[in-house]
Amino acid sequence: MITRFPSVALVAASVLLTGCGGGALAATDHVSAPTPASSSSASSSPSSEISAEAAARQLPGVGPKMLGRIPAGTEQVVLVTGRGANSPLSTLALYERTDDGWEETVSWAAHNALRGWSDHHVAGDLRSPIGVYSLTDAGGLLKDPGTKLSYDHGSGFVSPGTGFEGEPLAGSFDYVIAINYNRKPGTSPLDWTRPLGSSRGGGIWIHVDHGGPTHGCVSIAEDHMKELLRTLDPARHPVIVMGDAAALGH
Repeated sequence: MITRFPSVALVAASVLLTGCGGGALAATDHVSAPTPASSSSASSSPSSEISAEAAARQLPGVGPKMLGRIPAGTEQVVLVTGRGANSPLSTLALYERTDDGWEETVSWAAHNALRGWSDHHVAGDLRSPIGVYSLTDAGGLLKDPGTKLSYDHGSGFVSPGTGFEGEPLAGSFDYVIAINYNRKPGTSPLDWTRPLGSSRGGGIWIHVDHGGPTHGCVSIAEDHMKELLRTLDPARHPVIVMGDAAALGH
């Protein structure tokens, strides 16, 4: 049974702490990072040899170290490949496991953090965390578009202000998917629990693109967010594999 979270009573002020688009230009407004795959429930077991071989054939640019962090039971992978270690531009592609390995179903342009990527994300570094993280919970300012993930529909998903390039942030959190880095899976994306401590960040989401770099999240166009939400299936144990191209190749 899919849990539909009651609207969390953390409104605008809380979202500035938990969501990666809010608060744009202030040095103290940052997005915290998600939980590393080693401590994430969806990435606690390594891939089998067979699944790793299949992934190696069809997850382009993903090397054996990263492949080994994809759980054997995972049948959906969101692969985010950054253009460079310090670039805010990336591509998000969805792969589904088939009898022959992994098959790409969609691929879209995306943004990541202003300063690129980090393999040790900390609060305020303006970098997206590299790694493999489970995807279990979603939410947004707009009503559930038909996802099978747990969905928190509430007024707490607001994103005031402007982004790094002066673009308005309104609507960025119309739809979000929480990335399970430094958060408690099975809770609303607005939940402030940080297992690694607040210094390691949190509130790393996939959310609606606002036309510029993020504080730590990954963003795609709103229509693509709705399609991704409708496609991800918790029964298929989806994960996100994310990082710059060089880091993913290890």
